[in-house]
Amino acid sequence: MTVFAPIFYHGELVGFSANRAHWLDVGSKEPLAPMDSTSIFQEGIRLGPLKIYDRGEPRRDVIDTICMNSRFSRNAHGDLNGMIAGCRTGEKRLHTLLDRFGLDTIRQATQEIFEQTATLEHEFLKQIPPGVYCEEGILDNDGITDDPLTVKLKLTVDENHHINVDLTGSSPQAAGSTNTAMAQTISAVRVAYKEIVLPNIPVTGGSFRGLTVTVPPKTIFTAEEPAAFSWYFSHLGLLIDLMIKALEKVCPQLTAGAHYGDSMVCYLTGIHPVTGELFAHDEPTVGGWGGHSEGDGQDCLINVQNGDFKNFPAEICEHILPCIMEKYEIRQDSEGAGRNRGGCGVIRTYRTLVDGVNLYLWFERSKMPAWGVLGGQAAQGPKVTVYDEKGNVVTEMLKCNNYRLGKGWVVEMMTGGGGGYGDPLERDPEKVAYDVKNRFVSRQRASDVYRVAVREDGTVDEAATEKLRQQ
Repeated sequence: MTVFAPIFYHGELVGFSANRAHWLDVGSKEPLAPMDSTSIFQEGIRLGPLKIYDRGEPRRDVIDTICMNSRFSRNAHGDLNGMIAGCRTGEKRLHTLLDRFGLDTIRQATQEIFEQTATLEHEFLKQIPPGVYCEEGILDNDGITDDPLTVKLKLTVDENHHINVDLTGSSPQAAGSTNTAMAQTISAVRVAYKEIVLPNIPVTGGSFRGLTVTVPPKTIFTAEEPAAFSWYFSHLGLLIDLMIKALEKVCPQLTAGAHYGDSMVCYLTGIHPVTGELFAHDEPTVGGWGGHSEGDGQDCLINVQNGDFKNFPAEICEHILPCIMEKYEIRQDSEGAGRNRGGCGVIRTYRTLVDGVNLYLWFERSKMPAWGVLGGQAAQGPKVTVYDEKGNVVTEMLKCNNYRLGKGWVVEMMTGGGGGYGDPLERDPEKVAYDVKNRFVSRQRASDVYRVAVREDGTVDEAATEKLRQQ
């Protein structure tokens, strides 16, 4: 949901405040969101621009209609009120600036900041040599068929240091929900651009002037109604990684190994045995990011598309769910090896305490896990296994919709790591020993892949390491 509000100053419209937030449920055919939708009409209530306040007074009938279309109406009211408060906070802060400096000064400063941003970006882009840089990647499937989806990228840098991203040749509009529209596609391209171009300065109205995006109609990046859109971020995340990989050979200082790439979403729903009410748990699961020129990839971080989603502690999950979290730990050896290694994924395991907990999964990037760059190795991909109460494997799967679990069953989720940067044989042996000591990497992997001998006490056997690396 997006809530936005006009900001007036002495009767003049001077701007808008806005925020966007996920609600727990917006009335789709399944609690939270379906994994098997084939039409946007299965995915929840659709709202165009709709006034919820009129001349400062709430439109209760409209607000009630919106919130009644959620299975968690009380939460929806709370979320909406929080978003309204956010917009009002933005209004107050802009008023504070205007009262202090005046409207003319603010407008002049705004334009100057925009021009400064544009100038800084243009100067930065001069280090990328003109040329055409192509990459291609695949997703596992769209959740309906088992056919992989293709993301095809042609990144062109012209003599004026302008970048065009052309996605011609990418898969046509999907039967499942791995679709998005042009606005979100442009947004994802801008995320990748910002990861490369001056990531430490803010985005302003002067950003992205040196960037255009080209996509033909009716692709997974330019889908049209009634296409399903729920899992739009899978191919957008792949696109972001491919844009950064495209610079591997010409700008090694700006490239990085791919990250684990997807939200790795687990939903658990059902009727709570104590309250008798519907419970629903929406969990994007963290994973590893790619190694880069300045260091290792981050371990156990949320994916690029989900921004500031939080890392749920076990205690919160067990308070909400009729489940026990039996394991939450680093997934050892899941990283892509490199001079700067990729980050590790995690293992997260739930055991049900009642019959009838329903499982929904959307895990991706198993057919093309996070790749390495400049000699770095690829990471481990995701894996999900369901066990019965006796520990027998019931199934292995990465996507499912409304899969019923029995009492005492276990869902073990493993997320992927990030790709490595540079030759693993160039990694500092002391860093390898640190990773072994802290269980990011096993002693066996240290020996086999990094060619570093780590003693039982965690120290480097320098003579043995030298021999391994000479071999």
